[in-house]
Amino acid sequence: MIRWFIVILLALVLFSWLTPWLRRVGLGRLPGDFRFRLFGREWFIPLASTVVLSFIASLISLVV
Repeated sequence: MIRWFIVILLALVLFSWLTPWLRRVGLGRLPGDFRFRLFGREWFIPLASTVVLSFIASLISLVV
């Protein structure tokens, strides 16, 4: 269980580190990525980007 926690933590750190690069590529601005303001905060729900990243991860796992 602790291994999965470490893997998830490292994946989140890696994702947050790569976020500026992913935005330049176009992820985060796809149709289906929702961005709105509520209670003075900006909320971001990346549904389409999540599907694309999951598809890419699936392809990588099939190849390796």
